[in-house]
Amino acid sequence: MKAIRVKEFGGPEVLRLEEGQTLRPGPDQVLVRMHAAGVNPVETYIRAGKYARLPALPYTPGNDGAGVVEQVGSDVTEFKASDHVYTSGSISGTYAEFALCKKEQVHPLPVNISFAQGAAMGTPYATAYRGLLQRADAKPGETVLVHGASGGVGTAAVQLARARGLRVFGTAGSDDGINLTRQQGAHEVFDHRAPDHFEQIMKATGGHGVDVIVEMLANVNLGKDLTILAKGGRVVIIGSRGPVEIDPRNTMQRDADVRGMTLPNTPPAELASIHAALVAGLENGTLRPAIGKEFPLADAAQAHRAVMESGALGKIVLVPWEARKK
Repeated sequence: MKAIRVKEFGGPEVLRLEEGQTLRPGPDQVLVRMHAAGVNPVETYIRAGKYARLPALPYTPGNDGAGVVEQVGSDVTEFKASDHVYTSGSISGTYAEFALCKKEQVHPLPVNISFAQGAAMGTPYATAYRGLLQRADAKPGETVLVHGASGGVGTAAVQLARARGLRVFGTAGSDDGINLTRQQGAHEVFDHRAPDHFEQIMKATGGHGVDVIVEMLANVNLGKDLTILAKGGRVVIIGSRGPVEIDPRNTMQRDADVRGMTLPNTPPAELASIHAALVAGLENGTLRPAIGKEFPLADAAQAHRAVMESGALGKIVLVPWEARKK
């Protein structure tokens, strides 16, 4: 099979398509023929060697993907060959034609959902669900602000919030991003290029403030986030690219909480409940992943550059079958 291999940490150019070994599942494992692999910002940090948890070299990147079950281990009864599935983790890496997974990392993919959409579920939707509904404990009727609402995690958060019965505000940094955020169901969308967009958000709440903020870039926004929170408001930090200075009085005045999260910290039982809810959302149509760009597997380096560009829209995926056409 063909797979992307990383033999040294560095820039996108270290992502190289190579011929890999044949994979066979162990007793509690599932082998998936990948039809799409999700690309996430965290994978660029790992590739660059700038992440807290680094794999041993060489390795194949990727946790998210979707495809068809090729083979199951002797102890696996939940899946069978030819089942459509998405993955939320992988033993061997999903930037490949085949991926070996633990059975807990594999989830049913409804037949009305494309493989590219399935590849958007593992990290973006699980992160949005964990942040919005488990860590921030968002309640129906509350107002939520999703920063960067046009990206992979952002569109997921908007859809989940609407399905939960929240009033949803989103920010985006381009006309296309603003339109996409509206299409996902946001009640109000604000252009974060406008210097007064925090004032606009506060005005839209009638001076009450927002109850929950889903924060993708805390090093830029956190200080101002605290000024537009309602009493008892919560900020959940999903992303940050550096330090930030805040005024603690803004938390005191509002009895506000700032809560961090990273998906690998999720207890197994809570992770299982997340994916049970996500599969149900796909089945009933409340969740509909937005796909931005698709790249052939051989162009993984280009995909890594694209996922870090400002204003990226929707989910970026790799399509492994294209590698066989080259």
